[in-house]
Amino acid sequence: MMRPVPDATSLRRAPVQRRSAERLARILDACAELLDEAGYDDLSTRAVAERAQVPIGSVYRFFGNKRQMADALARRNLERFTDRVAERIRATGEQGWRQAMDAVLDTYLDMKRNAPGFSLVDFGNQIPVGTRAEPNRRVADRLTELLAAPLGREADDELRRTFLIAVETADALVQLAFRMDPEGDGTVIAELREMLRAYLARVLDR
Repeated sequence: MMRPVPDATSLRRAPVQRRSAERLARILDACAELLDEAGYDDLSTRAVAERAQVPIGSVYRFFGNKRQMADALARRNLERFTDRVAERIRATGEQGWRQAMDAVLDTYLDMKRNAPGFSLVDFGNQIPVGTRAEPNRRVADRLTELLAAPLGREADDELRRTFLIAVETADALVQLAFRMDPEGDGTVIAELREMLRAYLARVLDR
């Protein structure tokens, strides 16, 4: 199965053939690895090309600079995140919002700990790839689309606002948890889970 590719809006040119999509995936994999190793400031398109074992022209075919490349990685992260959340919900067969919330938070924490490059990029709000609000709104909108039907809700403005508030809260406290402990401080994460449950119960149990 081919890996998800970023939304075409983050690319100079969207891949059409399978070979081109696989090359793009290698470029983004290399970008993620180098972010973990060297950080964003020392990331370069040339280093990514060397790690991905592709000509430098292949990188510039898709990206004008490293900022665009990091944004594409963030968009791919979001695709993989929502795919994993959806799969976890399907696997458990549960449709309540509490189980959905656990699936969302646990999937995010797993990627934060284990997905290459995710600790710096996640969905785009850790490095200057756009405004801080944009990635969180992107996540909230995607969760609204994903969870509205299973929760028996309308994907309306109220649900989008509810998920945006939950995402903004989770973003702030997860960042705090990982500043306190490289694996995520368990006490902070437990407090976050309780806060989300209390807030979502007030809105979703009506």
